[in-house]
Amino acid sequence: AGIGKCVALDLARRNARTILACRSHERGQAAVEEIRAATGNPAVLLRLLDTGSLASVHAFAQAVLREEKRLDVLVNNAGLTGLPFTITPEGLEQTFATNYLGPFLLTNLLLG
Repeated sequence: AGIGKCVALDLARRNARTILACRSHERGQAAVEEIRAATGNPAVLLRLLDTGSLASVHAFAQAVLREEKRLDVLVNNAGLTGLPFTITPEGLEQTFATNYLGPFLLTNLLLG
């Protein structure tokens, strides 16, 4: 939703292979179908990613590096705010993990 979906829509309109990295399969798949229908671009894909989980970030990055020949653009757009203080299973504060640590780790893993 929001800025991320708008960016994905614009990239798909430019005929780019576009990967939507989403926490929710249902919401992500709905966005993929909407973008495909609006652009006619079949190369819009869904991959699950929770930037608040470093394990999820590692798994996503490994899959992208294994499955994709190249990566030209990375848009780190995940973020949350206003949640109560929560610790992740990995022992990190949830907001900090989701908004900073996960995207930082993802970027560095994809850079190789």
